[in-house]
Amino acid sequence: MVQIGYTMMTEQAGPRELVDHVVRAEEVGFDFSVTSDHYFPWLRAQGHSPYAWSVLGAAAQATSRIPLMTYVTCPAFRYHPAIVAQKAATVQLLSQGRFRLGLGSGENLNEHVVGGGWPSVDIRHERLQEAVEIIRALFAGDHVTRHGAHFDVESARLWDVPDTPPPIGVAVSGEQSCRIAGHLADLLIATEPKAGLLQAFDRHGGEGKPRVGQLPVCYDTDRDAAVKRAHAQFRWFGSGWKVNSELPHPDSFESATQFVTPDDVAESIPCGEDPEAFVAAVRPYVDAGFTEVALVQIGGEEQEAFLDWSAKTLLPALRDAFG
Repeated sequence: MVQIGYTMMTEQAGPRELVDHVVRAEEVGFDFSVTSDHYFPWLRAQGHSPYAWSVLGAAAQATSRIPLMTYVTCPAFRYHPAIVAQKAATVQLLSQGRFRLGLGSGENLNEHVVGGGWPSVDIRHERLQEAVEIIRALFAGDHVTRHGAHFDVESARLWDVPDTPPPIGVAVSGEQSCRIAGHLADLLIATEPKAGLLQAFDRHGGEGKPRVGQLPVCYDTDRDAAVKRAHAQFRWFGSGWKVNSELPHPDSFESATQFVTPDDVAESIPCGEDPEAFVAAVRPYVDAGFTEVALVQIGGEEQEAFLDWSAKTLLPALRDAFG
């Protein structure tokens, strides 16, 4: 059975609202939740970007069952990996073992704020691999001193270490990131239903491990309103990781997506209130071999209506189709 998750999209709601939303997601029966970790929204129309780790701490206290996860944190620029390890261990303790640490090589949009430029993808993957190795060592409770190619760690140790460290997921988009995920991660993360990514993950040691996908959706009783909102806030989604990881500012995404039409968005994002359209959009992930799919409801003001509809209509339809 495929697990269906809920996304706390920090780019489209404030911190208190995000916590309220995940509490309701737990109540209506979502199997897990994920949280974006951004400094900027993708587009100005989204209008938010609170600190994800504060939101996670509050969510850990406000919920009791639903798993939490970053989707994803870059441990290699804006954050030092030793600090990511401390944050993740703390959230795992606060949530009593419900946290998974999703990691990725980062996007210029969020990481440029600390300066230092934006290196090539090969360097970004080197930094990610080194960061995961440091985090793993700290999760083990060791004193860690390391002077690597990209990071220095000087006699670091976590003093509050959970008995079960957070499982680590790595976001993938190609062969190189699949190799890192297969060798070092406990699960795979992806935003596209590409079976080839899962096959590469398996080749590098990922066989049998969970694989988590993410899908934007836009529920509204007025389909035209849903399409309009999806276009205003999520037209960047179809550009792909190779483009999205390089652009430095919401204005860059405005320019890069200026010729994307509402019809273009509606072809890739299910909009409206027909549950069969949402089931059809989830199906490629299931067919590719994903074990979990996190839904992103587009629009911060529309979360309550989406969650109510999910309880009554969407979750039963998805479980009928994929249970």
